[in-house]
Amino acid sequence: MGTILNILLFIFILGILVFVHEFGHFLTAKRSGVYIYEFSIGMGPEVKSIKGKDGVKYSIRALPLGGYVQMAGEIYEDDDTKIIPKEKFMCNRPWYQRLVILVAGVFNNFLLAIVILVLIGAIWGSPSLVPEVGKVMEGYPAEKAGMQAGDIIKSINGSKITTWDKAQLLLLLKDKDDVYEIKVEHPDKTVETLKIKPKLVKDEKGNESKMFGIQTTGEVKHGFLNAIKYGFEKFCSTVEQMWLTVVSLFNGGLSVKSLSGPVGIYTVVGASRKSGIQSVLFLIAYLSMNLGLMNILPIPALDGGHVLFLIIEKITGRKINAEIESKITVFFFFLLIALMIYVTIFDIMRIFG
Repeated sequence: MGTILNILLFIFILGILVFVHEFGHFLTAKRSGVYIYEFSIGMGPEVKSIKGKDGVKYSIRALPLGGYVQMAGEIYEDDDTKIIPKEKFMCNRPWYQRLVILVAGVFNNFLLAIVILVLIGAIWGSPSLVPEVGKVMEGYPAEKAGMQAGDIIKSINGSKITTWDKAQLLLLLKDKDDVYEIKVEHPDKTVETLKIKPKLVKDEKGNESKMFGIQTTGEVKHGFLNAIKYGFEKFCSTVEQMWLTVVSLFNGGLSVKSLSGPVGIYTVVGASRKSGIQSVLFLIAYLSMNLGLMNILPIPALDGGHVLFLIIEKITGRKINAEIESKITVFFFFLLIALMIYVTIFDIMRIFG
């Protein structure tokens, strides 16, 4: 029964994220006068579809890993101009309208995340994001280096710290000789830079993790104004954390093996369901931010890639050759598929390893 509930919740969460994202493209395209053939949730074989009074085909497809809004002339005039007026092609709309249509999905994902985070803060309270040390565990590296309860972490390895999210991520990243320089402000307002080498511990599967011996304060504030502040601050903090993760994949701070695909997300969905509705809501917000950030990266085949081509067009004053753009997009599409397969293999190995 638990497995069935996990699968249904997994499909439900992906459905929400895809719908919110694609609805952004759909709404802005429609308001811009672009002709829309189909609004689809899911990919692959069609499960159910209806024809709207507006002439748009609304469909649900078998694979819940995506969706799309099929518009006339998304890049070039490749549709039947005898049926559809040229001004209804997306490629013939003003530059700023095309830009809005392309980024609307990402905007919707970010907006959904902020709304959910504010809701969490309003119902359950807003956890403090201040990087204040609540407790230092006796006998662990942090205590031996001189860290104290009440210390505020100011920087880690030269990177400024303003939230616990960023501090936790930087403490996970690889560092030379595994020695971390952590600047702290003590309760007496004196500032000190501590050199800490974390303790490596292994779980029953042999996976290593770093232990510094630091715990947060666990402070939680209540009230709607605090919830609004928490929603925006947590959003900015999490997006920054995600961006640092992307950068770390390129500079060697993190391995691609640390990423998760659909299988990994399914595992987290199961754990969140057992933890309660607050965890499920936070997971939806987190995945919505992740989907938004990944889509806006300037990679062909993603929204950000189309935005990049649009910016190049604006700068050069002419459109990129259709054949070249198509080949680049297809290449990166298969590259992303290959990455997803690679990540999924490691997700499975983590589960059954």
